[in-house]
Amino acid sequence: MIKTTRKQPRRAGFTLVEVLIVVVILGILAATVLPQFTSSNDDARESVLVQDLQTLRSQIQLYKFQHDGKFPADSSTDPDDFRDSLLLSSDKDGTTGAVGTKPLGPYLIGSLPPNPFTGGRGVMIVTDVAGTTPDETAKDGTETVGWIYNPATGQIKGNNSGTAANGTSLDAL
Repeated sequence: MIKTTRKQPRRAGFTLVEVLIVVVILGILAATVLPQFTSSNDDARESVLVQDLQTLRSQIQLYKFQHDGKFPADSSTDPDDFRDSLLLSSDKDGTTGAVGTKPLGPYLIGSLPPNPFTGGRGVMIVTDVAGTTPDETAKDGTETVGWIYNPATGQIKGNNSGTAANGTSLDAL
């Protein structure tokens, strides 16, 4: 009598070792790719900060040109005066009114841009912009401070600390 052996059918699938190798490879790939996404997010926020500062500075200079050498909120310590100077219409003497009721302005439409690092739209009025240490927790009434401004010189900077991609301080941009 001939004895026949039956082969057991092999199951289709992956072994535990194969699955572990794939998981390790995916982990290595994730570890190398994720930091690149984080750095590109910081680069984008830095670019937005530079663009917003350029816009604010150019509109402050335009206001100065149209108002006989006076900066927005000239000799004021009230952040609302700065905001009103840029967002409302005004006369040559700086008196503000609703949009369209005065011959000059508005210089910005809607609201001040938010600082991309803090999200704040508020303004801190100071006498020394360069010497003011950013305080990202500072509040302007109910609003987070996004900008530091000197009405006597027209200087403005972001209210944020940290280092830009080129190594300079973010508050020096």
